[in-house]
Amino acid sequence: MNKEAAEDCVERAVKYLAEGKIEKAEKLLNKSITLHPTERAKELLNKIKCGAYAESAPSGNTSDDGVRQRGTAKGSAPKAESGNETVEYTPEQLEAVKRIKKCKDYYEVLEVAKDATESDIKKAYKKLALQLHPDKNHAPGAVEAFKAIGNAVAILTDADKRRSYDLYGPEEHHQPTAARKTRYQYDYAYTRGFETEFTAEELFNMFFGAEIPTQHVYTRQRRFHRAEQQQYREPQSGIAAFINLLPIILLIALSMMSSFFISDPIYSLTPSQKFSVARKTNQLKIPYYVKDNFHSEYQGSVGRLEASVEEEYLNNLKHSCYRERNYKDTMLMKARNFGDRELYHKAQSINTPSCDKLQSLHN
Repeated sequence: MNKEAAEDCVERAVKYLAEGKIEKAEKLLNKSITLHPTERAKELLNKIKCGAYAESAPSGNTSDDGVRQRGTAKGSAPKAESGNETVEYTPEQLEAVKRIKKCKDYYEVLEVAKDATESDIKKAYKKLALQLHPDKNHAPGAVEAFKAIGNAVAILTDADKRRSYDLYGPEEHHQPTAARKTRYQYDYAYTRGFETEFTAEELFNMFFGAEIPTQHVYTRQRRFHRAEQQQYREPQSGIAAFINLLPIILLIALSMMSSFFISDPIYSLTPSQKFSVARKTNQLKIPYYVKDNFHSEYQGSVGRLEASVEEEYLNNLKHSCYRERNYKDTMLMKARNFGDRELYHKAQSINTPSCDKLQSLHN
């Protein structure tokens, strides 16, 4: 029963390949191998990994399986189709992607020994990342290969994850189950998921210090903004428009009403045309500003007013200090995680003026 079901999956996969439906064919071939491994299914999967089939069914050569394959002119670089654009890639780029997919473990992915130091692993990653980044390498499977090396460096540069990986092995690490995988499933595991808090693109930017988003990030941002603009261009009914504007109308009404009940503040921590007279609190010497008619208008206790000034000033300093320390700690942690001494020294030299001022006031 399993053998017949497996053969049926292969036949359906061949039809999908002929129609250019690569993902559906791939799922059926994986299912076929799970039910009953056959040489034909393995061979077709291997061809998919090598990028032998086109994304749609263009004119081209037909293989013995009855499936159309992508043809290239003799002596020219292979081409991959992306939407309406045709992009080229070199045989070396395709070979690098194919090598990654054949690897058995993370050490082989990065081409390092099992006793390699963290520095060796990072150097190997940097070399491969420049070669496999999707903005540079357009070979079929380059995106998956790029994720694979990112996954590898994320695991092997984390002491706890590397220890667990070395102890249980790659199969246990990806999917802790007693069921054995086929060779294709075993290799394909390295291109699935991303077992770290960073994406492959963020990890690349951290290693190379790229703060500017790459082409793919810009593309996602443009799509998001286009979708957002399209949403606001859609026609709305009068009631729907009124409901959307209701919060704004209420805010305007409340602000107008508040002007009748709430008087102007007595002081300001920043000078302005209205608050132009400078004063200092008696205890902490905090500068604040009042109106020209402060002495005639304000009838309350100056001591209580200055206590309020100092409390507001200190609260503002505490919030600013928190933000400054949080940013500095984040940069230090980032530098420690990737062993970047230059970044670590820069992070150490980040100033925290609000914290310094707060400390001087407490002293």
